[in-house]
Amino acid sequence: MGVERQTPQPGMSSVVTYIQHRDHRLMLRIHRWPAPAWIRVWMVAATRGGDGWLWYAMGLVILLFGGEQRFRAVGAAMAAEAIGILLFLRLKKLTGRRRPCAIEPHCWARLLPPDQFSFPSGHTITAFAVSISLSLFYPTLTLGLLFCATSVAISRIMLGMHFLTDVLAGAVMGAFLALGAAWIFGAL
Repeated sequence: MGVERQTPQPGMSSVVTYIQHRDHRLMLRIHRWPAPAWIRVWMVAATRGGDGWLWYAMGLVILLFGGEQRFRAVGAAMAAEAIGILLFLRLKKLTGRRRPCAIEPHCWARLLPPDQFSFPSGHTITAFAVSISLSLFYPTLTLGLLFCATSVAISRIMLGMHFLTDVLAGAVMGAFLALGAAWIFGAL
């Protein structure tokens, strides 16, 4: 399969065209890089954790050991996540951006995408919505939670599921949803 370039839509601004060009160049580099085994394992594990297992496990641990604010913390994380899912499902259909793996095959990643559209990254929205929500209730967990969220986000790019801008937009959306949910549930 040859490299297929995304052509700009009629009326698209030069800024958007520039961003898409940069996204495409980065995608080509990543898709052709035979990453070391430890990076491959880390990226697949991060993406699989971002499928929901990591967040369910964190929620369960917090419900069991999270003290008196545990219900508010998990409620905020669940609310941010639920709104994030609704948001990314709607935006993906509106934007219709094709995934990098649909444009060029990846040299080592063989995961199948959960749907056909790329923008924004749902895994990243969820990762940042949950991790930032929980970190606002449990500040001592912030570093570990952000490491997990960032690993999920990077894995989506490294595995050919998303472009860089899909992930950056997802992180920003997830962070804003987390801040809103944390405010509503009394962490701010």
